[in-house]
Amino acid sequence: MTDSKIIKSKAKDNKQAKLPGKDSFSEWYHELLMTAEIVDNRYPVKGMCVWFPFGFALKKNVYAVIRELLDPDHQETQFPLLIPENEFMKEAQHIKGFEEEVYWVTSGGTTPLEVKLALRPTSETAIYPMFKLWIRSHADLPLRIYQIVNTFRYETKHTRPLIRLREITSFKEAHTVHATWEDAAEQVEVAISRYSEFYRRLALPFLVSRRPSWDKFPGADYTTAIDVIMPDGKTLQVGTAHHLGSTFAKTYEITYEAENGEQKLVSQTCYGISERCIAALISVHGDEKGLVLPWGVAPIQVVIVPILLGDKEKVLAVSRNLQGELAAAGVAVKLDTSDERPGAKFYKWEMKGVPIRLEVGPRDIEKGVVTLVRRDGAKKAVPLVGLVEAINKEAEELQAALYTKATNLHDAKVKETASIEEAKVQTQVGVALVPWCGAVECGHQLENQVEANMLGEPQYQSFPEAACAVCGKLSAGRTYMARQY
Repeated sequence: MTDSKIIKSKAKDNKQAKLPGKDSFSEWYHELLMTAEIVDNRYPVKGMCVWFPFGFALKKNVYAVIRELLDPDHQETQFPLLIPENEFMKEAQHIKGFEEEVYWVTSGGTTPLEVKLALRPTSETAIYPMFKLWIRSHADLPLRIYQIVNTFRYETKHTRPLIRLREITSFKEAHTVHATWEDAAEQVEVAISRYSEFYRRLALPFLVSRRPSWDKFPGADYTTAIDVIMPDGKTLQVGTAHHLGSTFAKTYEITYEAENGEQKLVSQTCYGISERCIAALISVHGDEKGLVLPWGVAPIQVVIVPILLGDKEKVLAVSRNLQGELAAAGVAVKLDTSDERPGAKFYKWEMKGVPIRLEVGPRDIEKGVVTLVRRDGAKKAVPLVGLVEAINKEAEELQAALYTKATNLHDAKVKETASIEEAKVQTQVGVALVPWCGAVECGHQLENQVEANMLGEPQYQSFPEAACAVCGKLSAGRTYMARQY
């Protein structure tokens, strides 16, 4: 009998409470955030959460991927939280999109402020007055910056941790400035490409669509968005890229001197990701045992659980040597020497989503092996010699398996439909791909009759002509429709 089987037989009485099933998604999600120590929703201001240290470590790793993807040609910066009312109110179209969501600071101590200050709901109106000062000539372009900051929106709908918040604690917003509209359009494509790579690193499949004109970012020429399909079939917008044209350049008088000496308005983009990426990661990959985390962002990649039978000191010595070997190889490793029973330890680290568990017992040591258990359930004996290489191979296989499983679930939730009736049925369980001629009136009718949101036209795909679900006009156009968070 192996050491792990001995422990399993002794641990039958050590049962742990299970999470609700994912078919009760909302209940499962909220309980997992607390049990796995991601965020605590009990802070006494609605829509504001506290990150547990473990959750913060996960967030830190996820945002390190974003920084890695942006840093080669973007510069990280930070702008103030407070925006003067006179600057904030300059761009009327933009403000109209946020006017019901803004928090205002009206006094400093007991002294009323001469100019009200807005807590940034997003930072265009904070950043662009500075761009006017920074940009002088074509030599200053392109300019690409980003910041990762908190933003505040007075959310009146039902708040949900990491998904719909009043304080977005980790908003990555990039802002770029270009000489021409075409250059800015190319930057939007670069942004979507970087975001696509980011979500592939998280093993998350996604939809890319051009938002309809009535749902684009206020002040933008157009908006391209990335959505993840959640376990309940609703979609979560997890990234946007906006082509701003010269809308804000006109308002804030952002110009540059061209090579011929002419003063020209710049063209701009902005694109953002928030902690919704963490919500999608948790929701898509998690199961009834808890978190399931991709290797590259897991705060703990390998946990070593010593099976303290027989020669306990020898088991601990081998376990510590393994810990040192893995740490030296750059693996985030944890040696669990707590007094809990092995079964309780297994439960704890599965809940935390640790990709690989190593069980080290006296019988295994005699054979020159350890028992390796992957978070997806795969289990095998692995030789102690060459263990680092074996773990790296398992990590690659686990990542591939994670992405394949998520992709299969994603694909099963997207269905092409030919009529409003079919779309209405499909959007109750997932995403409908609906023929649409592109007319605004037909778009509004689709939303009203299907009783779902129009995500917009799929990007980087082509379709044969089909009859618009509303007017019947033949068109190669399609739109995604879904219920949204």
